[in-house]
Amino acid sequence: MKANRSDHPDFHHERQAGAADGRLVCGVDEVGRGPLAGPVMAAAVILPFEGLPAGLAGVVNDSKRLSRATRQRLAPEIRAAAVAVAVGAATVREIEELNILRAALLAMARAVAGLAVRPDHVLVDGRHLPPGLSCPATTIIRGDQSSLSIAAASIVAKVVRDKEMERISEEFPQFGWSHNAGYPTADHLAALRRWGPTRHHRATFAPVREEMAIRR
Repeated sequence: MKANRSDHPDFHHERQAGAADGRLVCGVDEVGRGPLAGPVMAAAVILPFEGLPAGLAGVVNDSKRLSRATRQRLAPEIRAAAVAVAVGAATVREIEELNILRAALLAMARAVAGLAVRPDHVLVDGRHLPPGLSCPATTIIRGDQSSLSIAAASIVAKVVRDKEMERISEEFPQFGWSHNAGYPTADHLAALRRWGPTRHHRATFAPVREEMAIRR
């Protein structure tokens, strides 16, 4: 594992994994570990080592460093330029049964398994490898800040999850998931206290668990 504090992601890690020699190197990242509601999602992205549009190479970054509008603009451009893209998810039930870390790793594994082409190497954001990968892999602490492929995956995953939270928000608009994405914002916590948990809430997370205990 290696921490990298570069100001902008590049292909350094991909090159080390053999992308310059024609190996297909995939970046994978997850989003949604912190929210009180909704699934955790991950994306796997294989970018072309040569010929990536300059407009992407200069802009793609850790999704948390980008505005919502920028992420929404970049996600389809990433999909269009990529060799392959896939998304995986773990449900609220799986989060409760497995714990959030193992569920996030499961979502990552599903994303990699869903790629239309098999990668030769996987770069994983964080400290832990997803289970059952069929090729070598490297974990990279803060990989979404140093690897272009992981950063691209973080953008795709974030946009897909935001859309899912908007979808389920139509049924439960009082929680504000269309703008808070299920995170424990003040408005979400206030709605949780007023209305109580829904089937989309994560019962093992402290604010939800505590509210459920009060209502018993």
